[in-house]
Formats: sequence, C-alpha cells, structure tokens
Amino acid sequence: MQIAILLFDRFTALDAVGPYETLSRLPGAETVFVAERPGVHHNEVGSLGLVADAALADVTEPDILVVPGGPGQIAHMDNGALHEWIRAVDAHTAWTTSVCTGSLLLGAAGLLKGRRATSHWLALDQLPGLGAEPTGERVVFDGKYVTAAGVSSGIDMGLALAGRIAGDAAAQAIQLGMEYDPQPPYDAGAPDKAPAEITAALRARSRFVLAVEE
Repeated sequence: MQIAILLFDRFTALDAVGPYETLSRLPGAETVFVAERPGVHHNEVGSLGLVADAALADVTEPDILVVPGGPGQIAHMDNGALHEWIRAVDAHTAWTTSVCTGSLLLGAAGLLKGRRATSHWLALDQLPGLGAEPTGERVVFDGKYVTAAGVSSGIDMGLALAGRIAGDAAAQAIQLGMEYDPQPPYDAGAPDKAPAEITAALRARSRFVLAVEE
C-alpha cells in the first residue's frame, strides 16, 4: 500500500507529519514524499525541511494521497501541472485526503464539487467557491475523500482512516504506540472556544488569505 504525501515550499509541518506518523504504521505501508521538484522543501517559517525523494512523474498510482496545507498552498491554486497530477493519481487512489488548507488544493483540482469538506477555520469560507460544502467538523469523510481541519487534526484523520483500512484494533494500537492522549492546558483549540479577542487577532493577521478572481 503506497501512501504519497505531497510537499511544496512553505507547507505546514504537522499537516504532513501527523498523517505520516499514523498512516506509515499501517501493515504493508510504503510512504513516499513527492513534489514537483524533488529535494528539500521547507515549512512556512523556513526552519524545518522535509525531503521529497520523488517527482510527480515518479508517483502515478498511490493507494492514499495526502495533501497538506500551509501558506505555500496559495502559490499552487492555479498550478495546472500539479492539479493535473492530483486528478491523475486520484483516478487510482482508494483514499484522497487533505489536512488544513490542503482541501483548497483538492477543490482547485475539481475533486470536491458537491462534497462535504473541511479546512482550517480561517479558510472554511473559501470552500464554497471551489464547489464544496464547508463543515466545521474536525474530520470529514465523503466517499473516498477525507478532509481534516487545521494542522493537528491530521493526526485524528490518520487514525480515523487507519481504522477504516485496518480495523479499530489496529488504529487503537497505533494511537497507543504514539501515546496520543491529548490533554491540552487550554480549551482554546477552536474559534468558538477561544477568547474572542484571540480569535479576532488571529483572524486579523491570518496567513490563509487567498485572492480569487471572480
């Protein structure tokens, strides 16, 4: 079972690494990091790099596609070559997934039309323009398409998908092996829970701004 994780410059690290840590532990999993340009791709602040060993042409029929998000996604919303690759591999995937604003790339490639989907809470209002029905749920399954909300939800998405693929016991073993037992010190992980002034400040300086011509 090949799992292809897309990389691009200025991706958000946990968007890619969260699903990697969960899905790569599935029996028979072969994980490949793929990008238009093989080599090191850095996260949005430039302090961490992941290596894409494969070019797009090298990965043609993955079983699972994972598309992360991050500020760098904006530069690829009109990337015809990348969209063509996403559509081409989607024809063969058992599961096509995204984390955070990666769902905007799936939408731009035309894969979310008429489907329920989620994204980072600051980007949810961009989904209707891409034909999707936005939902504030943390992980959304619609057919073979699985979208996760912001950043940390990629771990939840990976575990939920692992359960669908290998069964609950296997997914629970992965969770236990990771010791994924969230106990955050603050209950501020969603806009309806965080203090209003913090939500407003994040919205004001949001990096998830996408200019779309009408």
